Amino acid sequence: MQEMILSVALLQLSAVANDTDAALIKGETFCRAAAAQGADIALFPEMWSIGYAFPEDSDAALSAWRARAITTEDGPFLRYRELARELEMAIAVTYLEATEGAPRNAVSLIDRHGKVALSYAKVHTCDFGDEALLAPGDAFRVATLDTAKGPVKVGAMICYDREFPESARVLMLGGAEIVLVPNACPWDHNRSRQLYTRAYENMIGIAMANYAAPDQDGHSMALDGMAYEVARAGDDGGPREMTLVEAGEAEGVYLAHFDLAALRAYRGRETWGDAFRKPWAYGAITETRVAPPFRRSESRREGGATS
Repeated sequence: MQEMILSVALLQLSAVANDTDAALIKGETFCRAAAAQGADIALFPEMWSIGYAFPEDSDAALSAWRARAITTEDGPFLRYRELARELEMAIAVTYLEATEGAPRNAVSLIDRHGKVALSYAKVHTCDFGDEALLAPGDAFRVATLDTAKGPVKVGAMICYDREFPESARVLMLGGAEIVLVPNACPWDHNRSRQLYTRAYENMIGIAMANYAAPDQDGHSMALDGMAYEVARAGDDGGPREMTLVEAGEAEGVYLAHFDLAALRAYRGRETWGDAFRKPWAYGAITETRVAPPFRRSESRREGGATS
């Protein structure tokens, strides 16, 4: 089996709130550090362009906040495209995305040639809080990323998306081998176990980048998605540790090395994934009605209704 190691740099940064230009300068510095360490992909925490910041409760603040949203044709984004091409490294940059309506919480994966391989907007927006100001995305997407190590199927989910098993499952069904997870929230052992489960049950590598303390509390982490050793004659193959790296609270570039050849072999022989699923029994998963005790006035299901 030919070795194929994909290195993902988790950029665990302190935010530069509401200053897109300063965020670009700082982001470029950390991307250069990641490239110097041999990274194939650099991953930012959630909504890096404005530091996951939301407006105060005034019309003027809301207008100023919306004005900071960018598109993939604006200068800051184009600079990341130039940087990816210069460094010959893919960059998963996160930003407040301008749209015709409300802005979106987005990530775009720029390949080593400076081309956008994948753009994704957060589907599970936190509508019970500030993210009610955002328009949610409408689908989970997977793209083939051209790397110096060869093609890799990559998907993305953002922060609250990982709280729902359907997010990772849809990405797995779409062919994702590695899932990038920009994040901006407090991290604890329950969320760590939750992410571990997403990797385990879908046989996917996961790379999560969170903000450093004091913005959040760091602990960016990566999991390789291989929960068990290779079975040998007379041996079922024991459990193994999937964690590739877990940061502390401090700012830094944390490198995770994914063994893609081993992951592909694992996915080709193990029983999780799609072969033994029974999708005809899962109708309730796509039901739009929200039943008690889960009704919430902020829910946007059924066009905003919850019953």
